[in-house]
Amino acid sequence: MTSAASEARDPGLQPERTRLAWRRTTLSCTVAAVLAGKQALQGGPTALGLLAVAASLCVWLAFLTVAHRRMQELSVPRPALMTSRTAWGAVVCALVFTAFAVTIVR
Repeated sequence: MTSAASEARDPGLQPERTRLAWRRTTLSCTVAAVLAGKQALQGGPTALGLLAVAASLCVWLAFLTVAHRRMQELSVPRPALMTSRTAWGAVVCALVFTAFAVTIVR
């Protein structure tokens, strides 16, 4: 393979599939944040409920930022590998949403 052939590499549809996966995950996080807020305010607005809604909103915004950055990185023909910072950001957001779900269900 020549260097010109490797420069013109066609990545296929993999970056597009990955972008779509990030969009689906962002949509799932949005639904989880809205349901968490609804559940936290179900008995009426309390200080603890408003704090839970604010925390859920902050985590949702953090995940939205991580996902947006990654989708932007995937828009080039040869995207860079995901950084460990981005991966850890997504993992932490998912774990915090899981903790919210466990806390709200109790």
